[in-house]
Amino acid sequence: MSTAPLARFKVLDLTRVRAGPTCVRQLADWGADVIKIESPDGDSGLGGARHGPDFQNLHRNKRSLTLDLKSPEGLAIMHKLVAWADVVVENYRPDVKFRLKIDYENLRAINPRIVYASISGFGQDGPYLTRPGFDQIAQGMGGLMSITGQPGQGPMRVGIPVADLTAGIFAAMGILIALLEREQSGEGQWVQSSLLAAQISMLDFQAARWTIGHEVPGQAGNDHPTSIPTGVFATADGYINIAAAGNDIYRRLCVALGAPALADHPDYATDKARSANRKALNAEIEAVTKGNTSAGWIAALNKAGVPCGPIYKMDEVFADEQVKHLNITRKIAHPALGDVEVIGQPIELSRSKWEIRTPTPEAGEHTDAILASIGYDPAAIAGLRARKVV
Repeated sequence: MSTAPLARFKVLDLTRVRAGPTCVRQLADWGADVIKIESPDGDSGLGGARHGPDFQNLHRNKRSLTLDLKSPEGLAIMHKLVAWADVVVENYRPDVKFRLKIDYENLRAINPRIVYASISGFGQDGPYLTRPGFDQIAQGMGGLMSITGQPGQGPMRVGIPVADLTAGIFAAMGILIALLEREQSGEGQWVQSSLLAAQISMLDFQAARWTIGHEVPGQAGNDHPTSIPTGVFATADGYINIAAAGNDIYRRLCVALGAPALADHPDYATDKARSANRKALNAEIEAVTKGNTSAGWIAALNKAGVPCGPIYKMDEVFADEQVKHLNITRKIAHPALGDVEVIGQPIELSRSKWEIRTPTPEAGEHTDAILASIGYDPAAIAGLRARKVV
């Protein structure tokens, strides 16, 4: 029997594309028994080609059951699985689950202990209930695009689907909270997250600059919005990041650059002055950094206690010695693709471990075994296949 920390929990995964699968991936990697419920045709195309990197990275550690939830027999199978499960996760449009009769109230009547998680674009009610929600829409509505990019160049999306990813991670956290609470109450509950709420939460201090300080932050490009000098600086052979916030670190930077006079220059001597004169200060710093290589500056600045680092392309990320040491990727043997290297969990526990146990399954790969485990004999399963219920 597995000793993984979430091995005792059984999860029904009704999710597709990204936000929902991101949520379930957190549970699966820590040992939960996850059944991915797909349409009889499978979910390929909803998150890329099934054998593509995106789909393979999202759906490892799961079993796959194909099921037509629109059919009475398919719904009956779903209800049997709900009686067995601890968690259901879905990211349909908010109205779909009610039409299918797989909403929280219906499933709670079958299993009062069920923790039911819904991830949507804008929430489960309100004036935008029926709007389709996508990551970039949430990035725009959540304010992120207005503070990303170079000043004056118009709004800019972030290079990852940050609203999708964080909505999924927050939903996973909500599920774990609900499971902990269930140990006291004995009852499950409905967990909700949305791309819009997740995106706003991720704005953090930028949002608080408005809600508390009534300041509308703008684009700062590669500069930190408030801590100067923090940004990208050209070197003799590329670019590096330098983060010299605060007077002490700024003074160390000036000494390491061989430009100690910058530390006491009246235009740069205080945080406020550096912020007001950021363009001129950045130009002064860059005039120096162009005189040495990126590797040379990274060695010198780290020795001086100045936070800095390289700016990698993706292949360079995974060649870095510290990234290798973190062991954040895992290889898993896939029957069609050979060894597949997927991105793992950024959390480490001293005793309990996450693991990649199985590759992303083929559509319906475990249908017969799952149905047999809830009482269907081979003849009944053959009949379900013939009627295209599974």
